[in-house]
Amino acid sequence: MANFAKPRAPRFSVEVYQNEFLPEGGRDVHAIVTVTSTGGATATTARALGQDAAVVIMVDCSGSMEYPPEKMRGAREATAAAIDTLRDGTAFAVIAGTHEAREVYPGQGLLATAGPDTRARAKEALRGLSAGGGTAIGTWLRLADGLLRRSPAAIRHGILLTDGRNEHEDPAVLRATLDACAGRFTCDARGVGTDWEVKEVTGIANALLGSADIVADPAHLAEDFTLMMEKVMGKEVADVALRVWTPVGAEIRYVKQVSPSVRDLTARRTEAGPRAGDYPTGSWGDESRDYHVCVRVPQASVGQEMLAARASLVLPGPAGEPQAPIAQGLVRAVWTNDLAASTAISPQVAHYTGQAELAQAIQQGLEARKMGDVDGATAKLGRAVQLASASGNADTARLLAKVVDVVDAAAGTVRLKAKVADADEMTLETRSTQTVRVKKT
Repeated sequence: MANFAKPRAPRFSVEVYQNEFLPEGGRDVHAIVTVTSTGGATATTARALGQDAAVVIMVDCSGSMEYPPEKMRGAREATAAAIDTLRDGTAFAVIAGTHEAREVYPGQGLLATAGPDTRARAKEALRGLSAGGGTAIGTWLRLADGLLRRSPAAIRHGILLTDGRNEHEDPAVLRATLDACAGRFTCDARGVGTDWEVKEVTGIANALLGSADIVADPAHLAEDFTLMMEKVMGKEVADVALRVWTPVGAEIRYVKQVSPSVRDLTARRTEAGPRAGDYPTGSWGDESRDYHVCVRVPQASVGQEMLAARASLVLPGPAGEPQAPIAQGLVRAVWTNDLAASTAISPQVAHYTGQAELAQAIQQGLEARKMGDVDGATAKLGRAVQLASASGNADTARLLAKVVDVVDAAAGTVRLKAKVADADEMTLETRSTQTVRVKKT
């Protein structure tokens, strides 16, 4: 492999958007914290980072993957495409998943190093993949975890493909596995076809800070896997934490990622010293994400002000120990008797509050529809159409239009469609948490 200059580490910045004014007695402070990573490895130098990444691809090989045969064929082709996308020097392995997990390549509990020869041998091994057996996803993840833990790579990532429900494993076992793997590697999860369970696939992705999506047509798997692997290869730093410090008397109500998707991080907090907690954000390349922080502060009188919170970015140091914060933003609280000032809502906070409500309305509406509650489903999905229209979330609006007939988007007036394709309903549910960024003015 050619020698390249050592790439620069990415630079992080933190911006805070809020209305700091509270009425007398007001206690809840809302802020959108925008974190941006820039200036890391370029396309030219990225290959030099190969040795800093390890990837394990988990392919569902249960019996249902043979019905229709296009699913198994698509999985083989997609995995081959992902392997072709690996940078030279990247550590990798392939697992076949059924009611147990089997190493397909390189085997013997090892990871291969990506290069022309290993890529060719891995793709040759894929030809032996066949469908048969049950589905126990926890076993796949445990094997992937064991392989990745043997690697010194900073970026540790899994890609998981399934076409069915986790029928051969107790749900508690999968939950315990996800809890054990959280923080050790990230994982993107994909469901192919329409016979899998959305909550299982999205639950895996949420627990392991990855993405979740549907690939209804197996013919599109190779394209999806290529894009996923390109994003993994663009990651430059892992295990980044959002650290939130609050003063005496203040408490965190919640911390949520709100862009590019809604993800509640509140329960993922780990203590980081007096009155500070770290919230995991996973791996970063050149990108920007938004977080909604809500802090409850002590009551105060008009004219008083205080620092409600300090939000900072912390990178892992030697032996995984956190380093000093590299970027920070301040969340303030100022008490006023100016009604106009205290009742104004930050445009960023308003936007993402609406996006979170949109995701919830879709999920509740689809659940009501499954339960036969026509009125409840119509009300919730109508509200979702209204929110998607108002926020300019065109992608979600298009998905909603496949489930309801829109009479008046602005008013949220809709009628449930009599017949909805399974793929359309599952796509809407899977992508319900994807948000559109606020337009900065």
